[in-house]
Amino acid sequence: MQITRSGDIASAPGSAEYFTGRVRIDAPFKGSGALSGATVTFEPGARTAWHTHPLGQTIIVTTGLGLVQRQGGAVEQVRPGDIVFFEPGERHWHGAAPRSAMSHIAIAEAQDGKVVDWLEQVSDAEYAAGGD
Repeated sequence: MQITRSGDIASAPGSAEYFTGRVRIDAPFKGSGALSGATVTFEPGARTAWHTHPLGQTIIVTTGLGLVQRQGGAVEQVRPGDIVFFEPGERHWHGAAPRSAMSHIAIAEAQDGKVVDWLEQVSDAEYAAGGD
């Protein structure tokens, strides 16, 4: 058994290469195999870039109001307790609503050592389609 105590690992800012707005990554974890994850907090208006995961991704919304979208689909609102699974290779983004922060636990598995493929930033027009 291994316990990582809250606060033992410093918070890290989300890279401007992969996120728009203020994003904080806390409590990153990696299992003994290919499973990894973290708690990610998005300030109002913050979001990921478009991206895919070779084996899919699960996010569990813990606080706030968020937005998620898969390519070709509508922008959907998500709230605490909502669980979203993005299929392997599914192009998507997720983040906070314009006037509300959002935190989620993100969980993904690596395939051949790769967890995510980052793509271009989500445009303001694409993001604005979600409202709040």
